[in-house]
Amino acid sequence: MSPSPYAVRVSAPAIKVLDSLPEHAVDTVWDILAAAAADPWGFGQFDTDDDEGEDVRYAAVGQLSLTYWVNRPLRRLTVLNIVWLG
Repeated sequence: MSPSPYAVRVSAPAIKVLDSLPEHAVDTVWDILAAAAADPWGFGQFDTDDDEGEDVRYAAVGQLSLTYWVNRPLRRLTVLNIVWLG
């Protein structure tokens, strides 16, 4: 049996961006977050030069990117930033 996915939380600044996105971009954000919740380290580290920052990850698909933090003790992802180049 695989472990349950991480819970997802979205920061206030990221919510503002999410609310302004077109519907297809919002769907893509939730698809990315579903994949990240199932495997939080499946996306690249945000800053590979930061030895202590392995829990801050960067996911990019097409014109959409998001940065999230993996809170291991609480099994939770927090979306820090969403960027849509559309």
